[in-house]
Amino acid sequence: MAGQKSSHIFTKIAFKPLRTNLFYIVLSAYFLTIGSSTLFAQETPKSIKPVSSKNQNIKTEKEPTTEAKSDGATKEKLTEVKVDTSKKFKSVLEGKVKYRAKKYAKFDQKKKLITLYDGAELNYLDYELKSGIIVFDYQKNEVYAGRLKDSAGNYTQLPVFKQGSNVIEPDSIRFNYKTKKALVWNSRTTQQELNIKSKITKKENDSVYFMKGARLTTSKDIDDPEYYFLVGKMKLVPGKKVVVGLTNLWIENVPTPIALPFAFFPITQKSHSGVIPPSFGQNNTRGYALQNGGYYFALSDKYDLAVMGDYYTNGSYATRFESSYANKYKFSGTVNLRFENLITSERGYPDYAKSKIYNIQWSHTKDAKSNPNSRFSASVNLGSSKYFQQSINLANIGSTLNNTLSSSVSFSKTFNSVPQVNLSLTATHSQNTQSKQINMTLPNLQLSVDRIFPFAPKDGTKKGFIKNINLQYNLKGENQIVTTDTLFFKKEMFKNAKVGFQHSIPLSTNFKIFKYFSASTSVNYNEVWYLKTIRKDFVVTSLPPATPTGKVVSTDVNGFDAFRTYSFSNSIGTTIYGTYDFGKNNKIQSIRHVMRPSVSHSYGPSFAKYYDTYASDASGNRAEYTRFEGGIYGAPGKTYSNNIGFSLSNTFEAKVRDKDSTATEPKKIMLLNNLNISTSYDLAADSLRLAPIRISGGTLLLKQKMNVNFAATLDPYALDSNNVRINTFNIDNGGGLFRMTSANMTMNYSFTSTSDKDKKEKNVQGSRNGGREDDLFGSNNELNDSREDDNLKQKDDDDAEFTGFYNAKIPWDFNVAYSLTYSNATNERKISSNSLMISANTDLTPKWKIGVSTGYDFVKKGVTFTQLRLNRDLLSWNMSFNWNPFGTNSYWGFFIGIKAGILKDIKWDKRTQPDRTLR
Repeated sequence: MAGQKSSHIFTKIAFKPLRTNLFYIVLSAYFLTIGSSTLFAQETPKSIKPVSSKNQNIKTEKEPTTEAKSDGATKEKLTEVKVDTSKKFKSVLEGKVKYRAKKYAKFDQKKKLITLYDGAELNYLDYELKSGIIVFDYQKNEVYAGRLKDSAGNYTQLPVFKQGSNVIEPDSIRFNYKTKKALVWNSRTTQQELNIKSKITKKENDSVYFMKGARLTTSKDIDDPEYYFLVGKMKLVPGKKVVVGLTNLWIENVPTPIALPFAFFPITQKSHSGVIPPSFGQNNTRGYALQNGGYYFALSDKYDLAVMGDYYTNGSYATRFESSYANKYKFSGTVNLRFENLITSERGYPDYAKSKIYNIQWSHTKDAKSNPNSRFSASVNLGSSKYFQQSINLANIGSTLNNTLSSSVSFSKTFNSVPQVNLSLTATHSQNTQSKQINMTLPNLQLSVDRIFPFAPKDGTKKGFIKNINLQYNLKGENQIVTTDTLFFKKEMFKNAKVGFQHSIPLSTNFKIFKYFSASTSVNYNEVWYLKTIRKDFVVTSLPPATPTGKVVSTDVNGFDAFRTYSFSNSIGTTIYGTYDFGKNNKIQSIRHVMRPSVSHSYGPSFAKYYDTYASDASGNRAEYTRFEGGIYGAPGKTYSNNIGFSLSNTFEAKVRDKDSTATEPKKIMLLNNLNISTSYDLAADSLRLAPIRISGGTLLLKQKMNVNFAATLDPYALDSNNVRINTFNIDNGGGLFRMTSANMTMNYSFTSTSDKDKKEKNVQGSRNGGREDDLFGSNNELNDSREDDNLKQKDDDDAEFTGFYNAKIPWDFNVAYSLTYSNATNERKISSNSLMISANTDLTPKWKIGVSTGYDFVKKGVTFTQLRLNRDLLSWNMSFNWNPFGTNSYWGFFIGIKAGILKDIKWDKRTQPDRTLR
């Protein structure tokens, strides 16, 4: 047998050190093998006769140039054999041959053999062979390669045969370089994510391999995998496909009853189209279900499409279209279209309900390098207000608490003129899922011309009142729509659209007063254009002799109209620094307080000329109104305004002794990030001149990990018996100096066992749905999303570093959010909201991960959305379990499947559906 023959060659040849350059060995073989099919020549002239010689042991001198290796060995320079280009011979070699051996090489003319021993390497065309021993049989045009056995009896330096991008790692190999055929024993190769080990492999040509007794797996340990598919016969076309006969699944070297008569595995560097198998589920109100089944279309390298759907036995169904696109160095994005037809119970039953819901998501990002002066981005999330609350797809469970859907599509361009001009067009959408009201701008136009300093010198600084005078031009335009989701994209939606343009030219300057005070003054000119105004009339509904009655009717007047206003404003402010030293020997060495007081004044004249009168009742009483009421940019003021504003911002920081004894400077910590106080006084008002005082602040506690924000509103005026503000101070009405009308506080505490917070996986889909990037409100990850992420790879790296008996590192993260709101605008004196949300994740072992999200509402006295997550990394497999035990979204789901994308359809997925009632 061929295999026995090659083995005999490896064991029986006596090797002796060679020190003559291998180049001369090849030349000798070239001229001594006349008339036979050899490694170097195919034809020889008749005038040249063969030369007989005995077996020669020729020593090879090392090349002068060597490279030192880490183990102290030397690496010989590769010897090249070039094709003879003379007209006397026709060469069979198609390129250069490069080879080398660490210890020695041997030339045996009698047996027509050249042997390379220990660290042998051969390179020819796109073939690359590395092995412990390589034997050339140039009489049979064959190359043999095998492994070596060390002093301990272990095999080392296994052959590695590489052709192009295909790599085979066998125990031994026999290769005919003329016919390109080969026999390989215990070959190991990788085709994308598929690792293949075969007892015997026959290489038919460069593109076809036949294998016998093969094992297919995605396990990293190809010699001892935790699972594999045992195949009797197999055909491999590298980079294209794998076709197998009878296939049986083995787990931990134990056969399972799972078998297939044949199978086909497409192998390609590009994405390919295929069926997406569904998952099985069951719901008490909709029956049995198939979820997330469909077809994937690999349309192009730049874009794709996945069409998926769900179906229930009671007639409910859902369809989804998901597409990703990317153009390298230009743009990338995703588009998701979802539609669901929901049926509850059966027709004729009192709880029967039917509804249709949809959701549209689009995310687009433009590469800034493609055009620095032009930018385009999109983040769209719109649809039915109850989509995430009623959706039958479990991937949306984590978004059921979202109260707002928002979208934005924007384009901006910068014109590098003098002065510079910036243009932007934005379409926005905001949707309240509780009230179902939708606010849209289609579009919002903004154009601005950069500041112009007409009196400033071309060179040098701008100082003083005159030199700092500057003016700008700003243009805003909006098409504003207010509607509900039931009228979305219907003609009624555009009926009440409001269109307006606002031109503004601010003229301002700033200067210093008494060196420490910064002052500014400005004049603002505004011109507003509307394409629709109103007219008010009194319409009589009953005539005498009965008592005349009627109503005021507002009529839309289409056509261009405009008004113009102007105003003045001034402000002055300064910065005050205060430091109190406690001494360098104290733990707290000093406290620094920074105050930024500011006083502002604004004045606007009366524009009564834009006001008209109308009959407000049947008696002929008249009232004033302006035809610009309800406009996007407001209406001109009838009375003049004259306000004085006051604000004070504070920051507190401290210098403390560093715990690190080697530190030379004290450590700075922030005690209070901000503490802001603001109010205003209306000089033009007849009563209630003093506005409520607004106090807000924030700080970071517990080593800058807890974010605390608070705010309160203090009203100096009292309420009457009907809880209406009156022109009487609260202290004069028997109360305190101020009356707290509202207050709120939020606390967020997030910390983790690792120093790098970015290692935690973000809830990307939850953020797209309008929720949070963390998992406080649950995770939106699908159970069968078994793709390997960076976190798992990081864990593998950590495990590789650990060599002790017990690893004390247990990764974990913890998030807590607390919110409290107090309301007392009309003496209700109640806590309107008070809730606590918690999420925690930990790795109990390097392979076990557990997470939980829950909360408690102290006002409604109930547990909020709760989700328990369990994940087990089974090396090549992944196991997940999710459980929502409470509320209308209660369900559980279990998944186990192979991680690798090529075999991701091998899975078991069992889940229950939330039992909801459509409302």
